[in-house]
Amino acid sequence: MGVLSNRINRALITPGDHIYSWRTAYIYAHHGIYVGDNRVIHFTRGRGQEVGTGTALDILLLSSAPTRTLDPCPTCGHSSVEDAHGVVSSCLDCFLAGGVLYRFEYSVTPGVFLAKARGGTCTLASADPPETVIHRALHLLNHGFGCYNVFKNNCEDFAIYCKTGSLVLDNGRIGQSGQAISILGAPLAAVFSTPLRVVSTNIYGMAVTAAGVYCASRYACDISVRPDVVKIEVEELTTKLAAMAGIAASAGFAPVAQAVRSVD
Repeated sequence: MGVLSNRINRALITPGDHIYSWRTAYIYAHHGIYVGDNRVIHFTRGRGQEVGTGTALDILLLSSAPTRTLDPCPTCGHSSVEDAHGVVSSCLDCFLAGGVLYRFEYSVTPGVFLAKARGGTCTLASADPPETVIHRALHLLNHGFGCYNVFKNNCEDFAIYCKTGSLVLDNGRIGQSGQAISILGAPLAAVFSTPLRVVSTNIYGMAVTAAGVYCASRYACDISVRPDVVKIEVEELTTKLAAMAGIAASAGFAPVAQAVRSVD
């Protein structure tokens, strides 16, 4: 593993690691927690689809997704087109779906964080001990993590919660995970840099300005520095999710966000 890549040999991963694999032409990555014995616990939208924005972006995302098979995996029994959704357990091969293995990094320095220009690969936040991480993942496997939302409550949010015990409050903003910021950050940076054309009158200056805005937005949205983050025990979280699931569903909110708001 280096500054520019988090790629890792599967023989080097250990229980409690936050791992991921790029999907859909490196547009989106699927994240999970490795718990040992070739098993990964991860949060999915269902039918093997980790994406689903409800917009035209889905055409690109799903058209380049890995090929799905009907036959269950002989190792773990997982089927990539099954109806199961939410928090699931599968073997490492099913999790990777033919992709390359990467390990998410914690406690990186600001310099390393900004050097990894792509979001969803690292955080400045520190991780809890592996046994705590595995406990959270196993508990959520049995009790769920709310409704999947690619921008507000996705697989990366699940894995980061397992590693840190921290969740972002629902404040109405789109994109709380690193990769959500990456998907939306580039066009947003271009938009917000437009008023600065008076300062940067050439295309190179505008590019530098847009890159600066993008990096600033990534840093400000990291779970370690943003103010709208709470730490909550997994048992308390799932109790509140169960109690508020009906209200959240009828109101159209993500249950996790609704539950966390009530803690603050």
